[in-house]
Amino acid sequence: MFDDKAILITGGAGFIGSNLAHHFQEHYPKAKVVVFDKFRSQERFENGNLISFGHFKNLLDFRGEVICGDINNPKDLERLEDFRFDYIFHQAAISDTTAQDQERVMRTNLNAFKDLLDLAKRHGAKMIYASSGAVYGKLPAPHKVGHEAPANVYGYSKLAMDHLARSQEDVIAVGLRYFNVYGPREYFKQKTASMVLQFGLQLLRGERPRLFEGSDKIKRDFIYVEDVIQANLKAAMATKSGVYNVGTGKARSFKDIVDILCKELGIEREYEYIPNPYVKQYQFFTEADIESTKKELAYEPKYSLEEGIRADIPYIKKIYEEEIA
Repeated sequence: MFDDKAILITGGAGFIGSNLAHHFQEHYPKAKVVVFDKFRSQERFENGNLISFGHFKNLLDFRGEVICGDINNPKDLERLEDFRFDYIFHQAAISDTTAQDQERVMRTNLNAFKDLLDLAKRHGAKMIYASSGAVYGKLPAPHKVGHEAPANVYGYSKLAMDHLARSQEDVIAVGLRYFNVYGPREYFKQKTASMVLQFGLQLLRGERPRLFEGSDKIKRDFIYVEDVIQANLKAAMATKSGVYNVGTGKARSFKDIVDILCKELGIEREYEYIPNPYVKQYQFFTEADIESTKKELAYEPKYSLEEGIRADIPYIKKIYEEEIA
């Protein structure tokens, strides 16, 4: 389906974007894949986190075209007019849920999305974009499309993107509300990388894994990145616009993660339990209702938490050896 097609991946040097780029390169070698990414600088939010997570090491084996550009810069976006895209996979965003700079988050996530939707219309391209499970805030699970209450500006910006996409004519725009994604190529997200990677690296460093008190009851819908790629490919087949949850539909605890990692790494370690400093704004239970995703997109998650972590172990070991040891 994608061979001989022109594909744009914004945020293509980031976690999910780079996995998409490599998937197309491996499975659709005749596709023309263009990665557009701001790449990281030393610019940071006031919370100390990097503003951009794009990293060249995520693209070391990628042989397609790479354009360094900012989705907020009209002159950078003009470079994309040299192509005629069939599909746009829009992954670029400020994804830090703790970012407080509302103007920057809204400008980057919402205004730039409108510019890219206009580009999709001009090119006759399908738009598949990253929304987020953060739109549900602290609502009780399971979380269902149509019932949202974002608790931070990041979640609000994604909900505003969904509203904007639904209002568009002359373009098919499919939003995918990712839940807690983990897997290869996430290390350069630093503090915002998944707890699967962070716990794995703690164990390999010889440290005791640090869990919040009551972690056996704090549950999330953890989804392996290969299932996220699957959802993106299925969304590209859609014949109409829509918004869909992308998770496993089965919440698991943070303690489950550490238990599985210890088993897969062959490590026995006493756990350290610490007070949770984020109690007031913390999500204690997230779980995606994926019935409409299954029905409308023919999506079916293939990786349980056990299977996903097992598949992720080589990457966790590689990161430890190359970046930490």
